[in-house]
Amino acid sequence: MGVVAKRSSMTFYSGSDDHFSHRVRIVLAEKGVAVDILDVSADEHNAELADLNPYNSVPTLLDRDLVLYESKVMMEYLDERFPHPPLLPVYPVARAQSRLWMHRIEREWCPLVEQIQQGSKKDAEKARKELRESLAGISPIFEDMPYFMSEEFTLVDCCIAPILWRLPTLGVELPEKQVKPLMSYMERVFARDAFKASLSESEREMRS
Repeated sequence: MGVVAKRSSMTFYSGSDDHFSHRVRIVLAEKGVAVDILDVSADEHNAELADLNPYNSVPTLLDRDLVLYESKVMMEYLDERFPHPPLLPVYPVARAQSRLWMHRIEREWCPLVEQIQQGSKKDAEKARKELRESLAGISPIFEDMPYFMSEEFTLVDCCIAPILWRLPTLGVELPEKQVKPLMSYMERVFARDAFKASLSESEREMRS
């Protein structure tokens, strides 16, 4: 995987097709962090991970004696631990707004992704429709700024990009003529070197 560099004190237990793991891998790649990335599949028992994380779940980040197992906590920790380039705004009001957008993604879009992946056929189709309409609704915000409500790439983009990357495998087809600003945003984000480096092999195959 592109993010993996030399042996380091930091280890990241990652799901190769898990969008929560992917968002953290994007941060690691943007920061150029030397990290050992260990892929753990959903049906695989990893004794070391079970000892570290009471939920035995991915993503899990181990940095020396520190163990983190919530993706947004990991992302903010990495942004503070490796301050360049910064992925949250400097000013408190803007930082709070970014955190609120991340919370909304967690509350509104992530459950829809889960429903598509794990729900009944009827529930999955309903979730696809909701996600498609929600994404079409936010498309105009990308007309004024290159990234999500920002001139700079931020942690909010790190949360959104893995979901957008998975749209084909989720069976969500966007009405391209209606969402041109969003499509342009996706092209910008997916073209970033760090985004390319963040992709696991199975994620690369999602759009191959």
